[in-house]
Amino acid sequence: MAAQILERTLAVAHPRPYADGSLAAPAGAPLDAPAAPAVPLPVLDRTRVLGILNVTPDSFSDGGRFAALDKAVEGGLALVRDGADLVDVGGESTRPGAVRVDEDEELRRVVPVVGALAGAGIAVSVDTMRARVAEAAVGAGAVLVNDVSGGLADPAMLDVIAATGSQCVLMHWRGHSTVMESRAVYDDVLREVSDELVDRVDAAVAAGVDPGNIVLDPGLGFAKDAEQSWALLAAYPRLSSLGFPLLVGASRKRFLGECVPHEAPGLSVPADRDGASAAVAAYVAQAGAWGVRVHDVAPAAAAVRVAARLQAARAGLDLRTWR
Repeated sequence: MAAQILERTLAVAHPRPYADGSLAAPAGAPLDAPAAPAVPLPVLDRTRVLGILNVTPDSFSDGGRFAALDKAVEGGLALVRDGADLVDVGGESTRPGAVRVDEDEELRRVVPVVGALAGAGIAVSVDTMRARVAEAAVGAGAVLVNDVSGGLADPAMLDVIAATGSQCVLMHWRGHSTVMESRAVYDDVLREVSDELVDRVDAAVAAGVDPGNIVLDPGLGFAKDAEQSWALLAAYPRLSSLGFPLLVGASRKRFLGECVPHEAPGLSVPADRDGASAAVAAYVAQAGAWGVRVHDVAPAAAAVRVAARLQAARAGLDLRTWR
């Protein structure tokens, strides 16, 4: 059955897949994927799980695993089977020190995958800092734009989000990957991150973005060292007071390495941090997070469901109605 779904999905995305099986279209090939009906974001009584699908050769954790269209689609389907509510497709690495990818290359990587997964009935978001990529991905079926720059990297991004009516994630950001670590300087990390997120909300609303479509992300690990990232997590309830849903993306990040018991601090590999990532998911789900963005979906999906059932049990609600 899974093989049949994959075959149908690939046929929707590209009737004739590229000869080398890669996501990069041949020079001069059209970039537009056939439009697929957008699958709406699920309405849930719990924290959403966004499964990370990096269609890049150089992401810090899984770069290269999904560099072919069929592998990317298989990866997205697997994330959903493991419990993802949304598949977050990204075609540009934002790991520390990463050099930006060409816009046309990002389009070639992302749009066919978004179209294929949306065509298979999966809710898809696009992880991009570029307005043109966001617009093309929404046209291919994405229902949410996840911009780690909060609209700062591309002046046209907020206009595109407003024009398409998409939901969006605006993350706290101080610069691209090549410079962000040098900008992790704060007098009061919670106050400054909060103030800078409010600035992004104001800019988005001024551009015409519906405030009800905005989700905020404190940007753990982006222009923040380990101590600053932990401080933001510890202050999560205060971040909630900003009045917007919150997405937390701690998955496999370097600051979690100190929580890996079998490795010396700083020596763990990204996948070793999955247990700590699931613990963070449980913590923020209990605190009411809108969503968590994770690589290893199954433990996070279980964690948010445990948190939801505990909350329902405390409130005396019918547990059978909670998904």
